[in-house]
Amino acid sequence: MARYLPSISRNPLVGLLVLWVLACALALFGLGDLPLRDFDEATVARVAFELSTKEAGNQLLPTLWGAEYINKPPGLHFLIAALISLSRNLIDPLESFPSEFVVRLVPALLSTLVVPLGGLIQWKLRPKEPIASLATAGILLTLLPVARHGRLAMLDGAQLSAMAFLWLMLLSLDKSHLDRIRALLAGLVCSFLLLLKAPFVIPALLAGAIPTFLSKKFSKSSIWPLASFFGVGLLPGISWHIWNGINRGSDALWLWGGDGATRVLFSVGEGSDLGSLVPVLEIIEGGWPWLIFWPFGMVCAWKERYKLWGQWTLVTQIVLAIAILPLRTQLPWYSHPLWLPFALICGIPFAWIINRTSSKNVPAKYLLARTPYLLIIIGSGLILLGMAGVLEFLGSIRLYSEIAIAAGFGWVAGGWLLTRSLIGQRSLGAITVVFGNFLALFFLMGSGFWLWELNESWSVKPVAEMISTAKASGVFIEGNHERPSLNWYAGQHVRRFEAFSNSGWVLTENQELFKEAHPENDCFLSQEGEEWDLMFCKAK
Repeated sequence: MARYLPSISRNPLVGLLVLWVLACALALFGLGDLPLRDFDEATVARVAFELSTKEAGNQLLPTLWGAEYINKPPGLHFLIAALISLSRNLIDPLESFPSEFVVRLVPALLSTLVVPLGGLIQWKLRPKEPIASLATAGILLTLLPVARHGRLAMLDGAQLSAMAFLWLMLLSLDKSHLDRIRALLAGLVCSFLLLLKAPFVIPALLAGAIPTFLSKKFSKSSIWPLASFFGVGLLPGISWHIWNGINRGSDALWLWGGDGATRVLFSVGEGSDLGSLVPVLEIIEGGWPWLIFWPFGMVCAWKERYKLWGQWTLVTQIVLAIAILPLRTQLPWYSHPLWLPFALICGIPFAWIINRTSSKNVPAKYLLARTPYLLIIIGSGLILLGMAGVLEFLGSIRLYSEIAIAAGFGWVAGGWLLTRSLIGQRSLGAITVVFGNFLALFFLMGSGFWLWELNESWSVKPVAEMISTAKASGVFIEGNHERPSLNWYAGQHVRRFEAFSNSGWVLTENQELFKEAHPENDCFLSQEGEEWDLMFCKAK
């Protein structure tokens, strides 16, 4: 059968490289077109910018508007700061603040690495099924949450790629002379995880270590050398936390306790009303069309629970689910680590659709062989919706029509080819499904819709421009409207009005009502905007 397979499937490295290039193109397209969003992007940008202006040892201690920043370790902030410094020196030395593209570039590129790394993990798990490696990478390329969150100036995309590299290093241990190098690299990537979201290193490491020791018989004499090299790799991350503790005392524990594990485990944050349903809904909403294959993959993993692939997929998914589902604070990106085991599980039944002799343990083959018809049905619905928008029968979805049509045609044409009898046709069908999803995501990333958390009641850029025009400093904003993105674009910390003293600049939504509410101040209008008015007030 091997001679009938496309040559790229015999060694997936070339295919993985192609998919990684596509992931980079998707990550960079329209990357700087939309403003930085609240809260994390604007905060990450400001911390990185301040790091880029520091010198010597001060570069190791992040600040936010001059105050100690103890929300997250600065691993990604260091890298963004380095790029900001480089762009300031080489590209645009006159520009005071970096562009959105510069701020997002490093996390966007790091997030793309999960695509080839996920494929390599699958190839290690099932070396005789290279098509499964390409299928897994194709799934990771075209998952909406992976593509979208990875473009943000946030920690989650880089964290997912780092976890994938850690698992690949653990999976590569083979009792050879290279194991010490792999252990060192595993320690180094754990150092990086310690500098992203420090508590997450525990479930990420456990998820990979448990199946590693279940499947490989290590003697006591071989464990200690590996552990020592792993420990050396951990030194950079641990050293930073020690240095942070020396300089900031008990406040340094906030990274682990107050704003780390303690907060998310015991405090219900904003947007967490649905509790553990939030990550479940994220998988259901963001997993299409690959969610069709997940039940088949789970049954297959259970049937192979005593084999390498079954142990890895089950353990990694269970450990991460145990780490994520019980969290009291639930935000959409907290479920981001679950996408890697999701792709590893879905990759096997999807690969079986292409090469139907590749795995003997795939369950319900009769039903699985008919899943392409479901793709055709759903894809047809997407095409009809897209055309209804184009023809203005449903004007409300007109802006999304090209996205729906691209995905729909990919699913319909690819689904039809996946029902054919020849493996070459089915291979082309798989490529068509992946490319349809990729093209739809490409259209999405070039639009103004991919950053939907920016759907705020007012835009910060006009307000920031108003502040800059007035050359106002020490600005306060009325009500509970403090936004990190406004701070970023205004170039200063715009504080809540509760901190207002006797005089200063005030942003108010209604100048007349503000004057009536604060008769003790003499206020005059400086700038009038659509949403906010800028006033200067002083005590009478």
